[in-house]
Amino acid sequence: MDFKQNHFELFGLTPVFRIDPGRLEAAYREIQNQVHPDRFASGGDAEKRLSMQWSTRVNEAYQTLKSALTRARYLLQLQGIEALAETAMPPAFLLQQMEWHEAIAEARASRKMNSLDKLMGQMRAEAKRVEIDLASQIDDAMDYAAAAVSVRKLKFLHKLIEEIGDAQEELELA
Repeated sequence: MDFKQNHFELFGLTPVFRIDPGRLEAAYREIQNQVHPDRFASGGDAEKRLSMQWSTRVNEAYQTLKSALTRARYLLQLQGIEALAETAMPPAFLLQQMEWHEAIAEARASRKMNSLDKLMGQMRAEAKRVEIDLASQIDDAMDYAAAAVSVRKLKFLHKLIEEIGDAQEELELA
């Protein structure tokens, strides 16, 4: 194994957004079985240290590729683009953000779990739609500028999903 390999090369995958999660999981398990520190418990210090480095590297690569958001960011980084370095968003999305925030605040204040559940469904559906856009933008059109905007949208949607989850938890505990 080579520390210079990118995450896709490490797992023997093509660097695309649409990866096969089963194939990623299988490759991860296979490599982790080879490098896991438990296999080197009776080895020398250098062997143990190298095993720990490889195990950490494999875990990091796996965590990056299994998430749509981090996988898209990583693919853009491979193209020399840091999607989150910029904050520009389309005006229509900014307006939609404000509406979503207001709806969450209203549901939270009125303690309406069903409203929060509905919003959660909407946010998850919107996140799925953005993931479909990312697949097309990265894999098909190679439109990395558009993909960078979609990454920022997806990151925002993930934050909203987390915020809704927090609000639901608050209501459940009250």
